[in-house]
Amino acid sequence: MRRFLRIFIAGTLILAMTACSTKPQREQTAQGEPMKPASAHDAAQQESADAKKSLTYNVPQDWIAEMPASAMRKAQYRLPRAEGDPEDAEMAVFYFRGGGGGVQANIDRWTGQFQKSDSNSATSAARTTHKVVQGIPLTIVDIRGTYSAQSMGPTMAQSDKKENFRMLAAVVEAGDGPWFFKLTGPAKTVDKWEKSFKSFLDTIH
Repeated sequence: MRRFLRIFIAGTLILAMTACSTKPQREQTAQGEPMKPASAHDAAQQESADAKKSLTYNVPQDWIAEMPASAMRKAQYRLPRAEGDPEDAEMAVFYFRGGGGGVQANIDRWTGQFQKSDSNSATSAARTTHKVVQGIPLTIVDIRGTYSAQSMGPTMAQSDKKENFRMLAAVVEAGDGPWFFKLTGPAKTVDKWEKSFKSFLDTIH
């Protein structure tokens, strides 16, 4: 009988010690669970980073890449001229790390570079359209007239007026700030590349 009691008491003590040793571990686990949603915080940071990721696009194979003419240009392409036109068209990409001004300010600046044949401002002749590509708003401007291209002379910028020119330009309001795409050249050459330019804009993401 005494032997049975000793075994019973020993078993009870072992069970009590086991319960004491496992209880803190369970409490620690229960207390630690609220800290696990840190992964949701990481996901929020990743989502914020994705929203600001750099814009990407697909350049048509028949556009000829060139060294950008200035540090302000992120990329530059030459589009061969149409028959009879005096020069090729140029497509330039600008990105100023979130700067560069608003949409309307750029439209006003671009239209200010053109004059109609009667020497009046071409602002009223500019056509503006809007679209959304992959959730990104685009504003597209189409201007025709005499183009006042700027070239740097020995002491200051000089204006080189070019008649019968056309500009297709787009302001792309990306997550990392506005991007600017400008296709400029003789009207017939820009007409030739208009479809290619608009298809290019559809690849932006």
